Amino acid sequence: MAASKVKQDMPPLGGYGPIDYKRNLPRRGLSGYSMFAVGIGTLLFGYWSMMKWNRERRRLQIEDFEARIALMPLLQAEKDRRVLQVLRENLEEEAIIMKDVPDWKVGESVFHTTRWVTPTMGELYGLRMNEEILRATYGFMWYT
Repeated sequence: MAASKVKQDMPPLGGYGPIDYKRNLPRRGLSGYSMFAVGIGTLLFGYWSMMKWNRERRRLQIEDFEARIALMPLLQAEKDRRVLQVLRENLEEEAIIMKDVPDWKVGESVFHTTRWVTPTMGELYGLRMNEEILRATYGFMWYT
């Protein structure tokens, strides 16, 4: 067998240059400690703003309560006036309905007391139409 004349590929004299195998990533963003500090700072700012808003909300709530307390006597007087007006109308209606019944005393109390007893919804609106009873019970509603 004859010797082959193939020349084998060999490295150059002195060898190949060094291969750069290390990671060469550019540094991006903040370090872990600085991100932790930013997170803590954000939390502290959030707590501070929440505390500030809660104080303001509490101040506004106290103002609303004081306004409600100041208006309470007026609202109670309006309610009492409305109740007395309905009771007077009921007595007039009772007088018309029971005029033919002998020994009927209009407005005689069914309670055996001289103290004021707040009338129930049935006593106030017993002689009224259903719409008026519902309006007095549930108040004004937009969707009705």
